[in-house]
Amino acid sequence: MREKRQSKQQQKQAYDAILIFYKMFGIHPKWHEKPSPKNRFEKEDLSIREQTVSYNKNEVVFDNNWKYVYTGLSDEIKVRHYSPKTFKAYSIWVSKFQNFVQSKSLEELSTDDVKAFLTFLAVEQHISASSQNQAFNALLFFFRNILKKEFGRIDGVVRAKRKPYIPVVLSRQEIDFIIGKLRYPYDLIVKLLYGCGLRLSECMNIRMNNFNFDTGILTIHDGKGKKDRTLPLPETILSDLTCQVDVVKKLHRQDLKEDYSGVFMFDAIERKYKNAGKEFNWQWFFPAKELTYVPETNEYRRSHLHNRHVQKAIKSAVNRVQLTKRATAHTFRHSFASHLLQANYDIRTIQELLGHSDVRTTMIYTHTVKSRTLKESKSPLDL
Repeated sequence: MREKRQSKQQQKQAYDAILIFYKMFGIHPKWHEKPSPKNRFEKEDLSIREQTVSYNKNEVVFDNNWKYVYTGLSDEIKVRHYSPKTFKAYSIWVSKFQNFVQSKSLEELSTDDVKAFLTFLAVEQHISASSQNQAFNALLFFFRNILKKEFGRIDGVVRAKRKPYIPVVLSRQEIDFIIGKLRYPYDLIVKLLYGCGLRLSECMNIRMNNFNFDTGILTIHDGKGKKDRTLPLPETILSDLTCQVDVVKKLHRQDLKEDYSGVFMFDAIERKYKNAGKEFNWQWFFPAKELTYVPETNEYRRSHLHNRHVQKAIKSAVNRVQLTKRATAHTFRHSFASHLLQANYDIRTIQELLGHSDVRTTMIYTHTVKSRTLKESKSPLDL
């Protein structure tokens, strides 16, 4: 973090987080010696050394009987080929649940603890309905697959009702204004987000082999729910896309000269094809500016551009345009669907382009455009 010139506050936050992580598994790191409490931060370090963490005004002692929970959680999620984001979300909720029950013995955990935790989240923490559902699903997965216990019925839990959400939609003029305020490569990213209706993660994970310029098609592999779909490439940005291909070619040649270990790959494909990470067709379409050092293997690899960089660039552009709407990277996907619906495209076609499993999910966009339904009753013979 020092090499990347992160602030001292960020370094301190990371230091504390790593200490808490160690203490969750009952490990005392050798590099953490007893500090003299000269200031507020060092006093906080002492409280961590005592293997306690503040949660809801209670002191929670981490017990070793939880040390294998997170390893098992990771294994169970990998076996099912769930997204890394799923593991991150589930492990956070399990960690919060562990703190809530004060590292109670795993054998003694019951659905009563889950009821109390979910009620606490709803009544005292006032978290949203979607977060409550995510916490419920995480604990359900935890009980069934880690503890090997039946979850049983969860009755009497206070749950917030999920309100119907109408997405924010930008006009074409507003989108053009935002693109005009963005620099390379963020302007091209937004053009793809809007032009193809992509999720941000899908856009960042595009590799060179996702494109078929001959037929003008972009193929998205392993989108949300591990689904594949094909999308037509916008003709107006084909020249921008081919320019980006040339940029990636130049960067790839430079990386090969520096004998890098290739781009980050997925699942077992790298073990099957050892040099796949160095092949051009596997390179990221939006590569990161710098190589990433992997200490476990002592090698340098290239990742794709980070989501946060894109989000910050879009937020800055939206602020400069001074829109009255709250726009994020996902807003361009909403605008894609709404504008197609406004142009009288079939709802089933839009469903396929968005990659929705259920047409009811796509139907939400009918609330973002003006109704064109004729109210007057008339016979079709008279039309």
